[in-house]
Amino acid sequence: MVGCAGASPAATAPIVPQPIDLSGLEARDGARLGFVAHDLGSGRVLSWRGQERFVYCSTFKMFLAAATFLRVQEGEEQLDRRIPITRADMVNHAPVTEPAIGSSLAVQDLMQGTVEVSDNPAANLLLNAMGGLEPMRAFYRGIGDLETRVDRFEPEMNRLDGDKDTIQPLQSAANLKRLLIDADTPLSAEHKAMLLAWMINSPTGVGRIKAGVPAGWTVAHKTGTGGYGPTNDIGVLYPPTGTPIVVAAYNHATPASSDAANDALIAEATRLALIELGRA
Repeated sequence: MVGCAGASPAATAPIVPQPIDLSGLEARDGARLGFVAHDLGSGRVLSWRGQERFVYCSTFKMFLAAATFLRVQEGEEQLDRRIPITRADMVNHAPVTEPAIGSSLAVQDLMQGTVEVSDNPAANLLLNAMGGLEPMRAFYRGIGDLETRVDRFEPEMNRLDGDKDTIQPLQSAANLKRLLIDADTPLSAEHKAMLLAWMINSPTGVGRIKAGVPAGWTVAHKTGTGGYGPTNDIGVLYPPTGTPIVVAAYNHATPASSDAANDALIAEATRLALIELGRA
């Protein structure tokens, strides 16, 4: 998994998905599920509602960290630059930034906090550091993503409002592949390794993708949760031997559904996909 430095745009190669029927899981839980699994060995792509839009919630923070790494590579940012943390920066869920109020955190600390524990003020501070929402839109376009919407900061971006702050599961999987798998990824080898380590070390979402893979697999992932049903998880699955699998799962459950049930639906979809791919 070696990447090369530079942020030159490159169009994502088209992929031809094959349907995987997850209607039974949706009916059981009253959910709308978007799911894609891309086996990088066989090239098979399984998709259910892959071109529909889903609010992405905190899954975007993995892409925000990647965008910040590209700014570092271009000399526009420094990982050790310190950013003041104030009470005014605080929004809900601030496990890294709230203890730092009145002091400062390095850009790298903010990046790690957004990916590993999904700190919301850290994400907003990184967005502000790059100049707001437009540079984040430009990042997606620069990796060949012409579809993903970027409209609001945390935590407003989690609220359903038409197509605002939405992504398509097929596009999400393509973005993951572009950044974390492709030989010509714009991320340097060092920065890709840092991002993957944060995704692997994240303690969130143990009942989602992680619960759907066989023992011994490693999952580098980023979760997103809306707090009123949306329950997401995206990442790369590494078996003990063989090629990895990219997964993007967006479960728009009902507010009445329990967190455990929402997580379990993603785990079951992952398990079914691995069986279909002959990788279970």
